Amino acid sequence: MSEDASDRHRHRRSSGPDDRAALSPVERRVARALDGEHRRGRPIPEQELLRERSVEGYLRGALMPRWMERLREIHAATERHRAELADAYAYVREQSGGDPEDFSRAWHERLRWHSFEDVNELIRQHNEWYPVERQLPMDPSTGDYVLIAGRPYRRDELTTGWALALFPAALHRRP
Repeated sequence: MSEDASDRHRHRRSSGPDDRAALSPVERRVARALDGEHRRGRPIPEQELLRERSVEGYLRGALMPRWMERLREIHAATERHRAELADAYAYVREQSGGDPEDFSRAWHERLRWHSFEDVNELIRQHNEWYPVERQLPMDPSTGDYVLIAGRPYRRDELTTGWALALFPAALHRRP
């Protein structure tokens, strides 16, 4: 801030109680950033001066990337389904009275009506958009995106098979 601007700023601030309204938003921001007796601003770090300034950069820095939000949502929805299935599994097991055939029939029936569509829609979006959002490079030999930490980025949708792998329909008789 030049000496004239500094004098003008000092004069405005000392005029009276309604002076705050007379300052522009930028001047109020500068006034809050000033420190010390000589009203000198803090030095701007060189790293900040070299940072690219663009709308894309602003949005990238201001928000959590959509791919990250989506992965969190997938994880939370998967855990919710796992907990729901665990409760249902215990209930069906209790209702079957320990009979393996009744349990298997009832468990398969219960899984037939369980919908994974909420999380599967997120997984489909992830599989379609993740490589674009992360700007993954392509592997020229395969024509597919590179692996992430040695694993493919694609996620499998949740199915009845997934549920049966976690909670098998085979109930063993207790001796």
